[in-house]
Amino acid sequence: MTPHHNDPAVVRDLLATPATWAVVGLGDNPDRTAYGVSRWLQRELGMQLIPIHPRADVVHGEKGFASLADIPDDTKVNVVDFFVNSSHVGSLVDEAIEQQERLGIESLWLQLGVLDEDAAARAEAAGLHVVMDTCPKIEYPRLVPGDGAGAVTD
Repeated sequence: MTPHHNDPAVVRDLLATPATWAVVGLGDNPDRTAYGVSRWLQRELGMQLIPIHPRADVVHGEKGFASLADIPDDTKVNVVDFFVNSSHVGSLVDEAIEQQERLGIESLWLQLGVLDEDAAARAEAAGLHVVMDTCPKIEYPRLVPGDGAGAVTD
């Protein structure tokens, strides 16, 4: 199996297109990375958030659910963003694949430090775009016009 490589065009599209992001691991703890990054996605990029956490907290004014399976049928989820330990992400990716058709899931984003090559391969085989081991806040400056030093061009 060849290692996963993030497609710059997919990264660019995900960060430039308003969408609904289900954020797995997003609870109401402001000290957690998921809390700050998701707030940034909501405020700076205009993304709609759906927190996914066992406690189903309301976070950033958005109703949470315990799992992807608990999201109502009439809700479209464009991206599932995973803020979980790599040892747990495989089963959660499998849940996203199971819910793909029902929720309209198109892409998965495995956050910085979240790695599972096998799960990424399963998701891609199911027709999902996958971004792995990076953060939107790291990738976004590469897309924004400026001095061009970090611009994604291919």
